[in-house]
Amino acid sequence: MIQHFPILSIMSLFLGSFLIVIFGGKNRFIRNSLAVLFSAIPLVLICCLIKPILIDGEIFSYWMGDWEPVSGFAIGIGLEVDALSLFFALLVVLTIFLAAVFSLKYMSRDDALDKYYTLFLMLGGGVLGLVLSGDLFNMYIMVEILTFASVALTAFRNWGKGSLEAAFKYLVVGSIGSAFILTGVILIYAQVHTLSLAQISALLATEGLTPATIFGFALLFAGYATKAYIVPFHPVAADAYMTAPSSISMVFSGMVNKAGIYGMIRLVYMVFQAMSQSAMQYIIVILGCLTMFIGVTMALSQHDFKRLLAFHSISQIGYVLTAVGLATALGISGGLYHALNHTLFKGLLFLCAGAVFYSVGSTDLDKLGGLAKKMPQTTIIFLIGAFSISGLPPFNGFMSKWMIYQAAYEKAALEGSFFYALVTIVGLLVSVLTLASFIKVTQSVFFGQLAPGCEKAKEVPFSMRWPMWLMAILCVLTGLFPGFVNRYLVVPASAAAIDTTGYIDAMMGAGYGQQLGLSPETALSLEYELTGYWDPIAWLVLFVVLLAGLMISLGLGKASRGPVRRPVPADPKYDTFFGGEASQHSHVGGSDLFWGLKHNLRHYFRFMHSMHSGVVNDYALWTVAGTAVIILFMILFL
Repeated sequence: MIQHFPILSIMSLFLGSFLIVIFGGKNRFIRNSLAVLFSAIPLVLICCLIKPILIDGEIFSYWMGDWEPVSGFAIGIGLEVDALSLFFALLVVLTIFLAAVFSLKYMSRDDALDKYYTLFLMLGGGVLGLVLSGDLFNMYIMVEILTFASVALTAFRNWGKGSLEAAFKYLVVGSIGSAFILTGVILIYAQVHTLSLAQISALLATEGLTPATIFGFALLFAGYATKAYIVPFHPVAADAYMTAPSSISMVFSGMVNKAGIYGMIRLVYMVFQAMSQSAMQYIIVILGCLTMFIGVTMALSQHDFKRLLAFHSISQIGYVLTAVGLATALGISGGLYHALNHTLFKGLLFLCAGAVFYSVGSTDLDKLGGLAKKMPQTTIIFLIGAFSISGLPPFNGFMSKWMIYQAAYEKAALEGSFFYALVTIVGLLVSVLTLASFIKVTQSVFFGQLAPGCEKAKEVPFSMRWPMWLMAILCVLTGLFPGFVNRYLVVPASAAAIDTTGYIDAMMGAGYGQQLGLSPETALSLEYELTGYWDPIAWLVLFVVLLAGLMISLGLGKASRGPVRRPVPADPKYDTFFGGEASQHSHVGGSDLFWGLKHNLRHYFRFMHSMHSGVVNDYALWTVAGTAVIILFMILFL
């Protein structure tokens, strides 16, 4: 019976959306009950797979309609669940369940909620179906489902400023990415005449890559990168995250971008087995570092709580991609650990933003302040999330970032490459800027004087608080017990990422790979005994040095800012603190807290703002041009 749990978990989400269409519009209690029930069922079913797959090391295969391979050739649609698939499936079902519970009260002021929950469960079913699928075309079908559900949910609050525009941008760029994926599937099918991931992997390993398969691989890689919001495919994410309801922003950050990351990992490590080539490692690490840095610097200049969190979500996905691109045991483990942590702390922060919006009605940083007095629990929960994403011990972000720093440093030492040493410095710098950004948010939203319009703010209902508290507790526990997380979640998933022969044999039959001439070590050989960690004091010292450099740059910026361009207030009591700008609700406004840094880097910020123009044609051009560069690179160097 347990063999059927993967398909039952997927179908339960789609069945729930179907039942809500029929019954949800008639009774609120029935609608809410169906939403919670059919988001809880896959959570229970997927958790039942933890022992056999993550602990015992089994791989489940399931052929739809019993269409098993005939004469060694796959013709049916298959699901295959190994430790890597299950790892991402756990992130999906946990996110969808907590978001469903949070939505009960958070969305209660909206109408047409039967349509909201229908789309919500369809989105969950699409992402879960993607990570559990063993079929290349079926993955594309699930991509289409999740893309159009995401577009509709982005536009759900169509009365909100920019929601329809954000949905249209998502639709355009998402459709381009989907078109790339479909074209890549067609090219691969034309070469190997099968859609089974296991059989494609086996045939490509024995026959080698042709120009056509490399072209298809590049299109698939770029297509899944658009779903992960990797630079340069990222601008639409900021608009979608900001305008969608916070429960949906949590889902976008917690699981939708993970679907793109999962697709990229499955392609580069298992299907095309390209990670043994240094060129592939370089392009992934470069894309990851660009995503990290551009995401965090764009976050520094935002005035909206949710838009700021959106750019941080992009930045943190860069950590995951960079670590995966290192192609070492510690790198893959650190990347997957950070993917888990990102789901927890970023989902938590989006729920905090939702709580603020529910209580105050705004996420504009210039209109908020002093909410710690009115919302003490939300403030504590937010601080846990902020400390986690900034990589401060003992919270979970520190542990995964520490592993990534060490993996990059060890890669540099192993290959004698300054490039990978620079990756370590970039990662630490991004952590410093992340901390700086959340100092800005904390000052703007929760501390200082109580802002006008926030006098009636109060703590959100318990049904909204307990999912936030659960995620906050998990942020602490996954930081305090890294050995447990590594042993039972991260290391099994990391090992599965490179176990190509095991994946093939589980789907096609024992010995299938050997019959085609594959050795048991067809994938990149990695040692899966994690090396001893550096003394964390060393990383903390470097972190403090970079933080000091940041603060010095702020001071220099203030000293050289030139004439004040804003009117000097009548009472210049606090001029020393904010340099003459009109005081709003705190001595240092959230928008001006890092004015010096932005002033010193004004040319960079001016360029980045021109690139993030808000024009959908520009974003489509970014997507096509970025894909063209990826295709050219892979044709030249793979």
